Amino acid sequence: MEVRRVAGTEDDPRAAELRRAVARLRRELAAHPAELPDRAIADDELAALDAMARTGAPELHRLRRSLLLIAGALGSVSALGPALTGVRAAIDQFGNVPHTGIGRD
Repeated sequence: MEVRRVAGTEDDPRAAELRRAVARLRRELAAHPAELPDRAIADDELAALDAMARTGAPELHRLRRSLLLIAGALGSVSALGPALTGVRAAIDQFGNVPHTGIGRD
């Protein structure tokens, strides 16, 4: 399995887009009134994605893993779907991600 680090992400527009998408999903998740049993997992993984985008060295495999955990934690909450799709689109910019399923390598 290939693990790629993206060099020079500090000024990388992909990292900025990932941070914006993560911030949007975090805001929408915080405002969502339903009790989600795995909300803490989603919050932790969103924090991890933001940290990876800030450090400038995101690992593609780790980005995908976080996305999968977030999607699983949010389940089928349709109100959060567009924001989650935004995070996925931002992660897709870091590598050639297959479009047949979230998290596939």
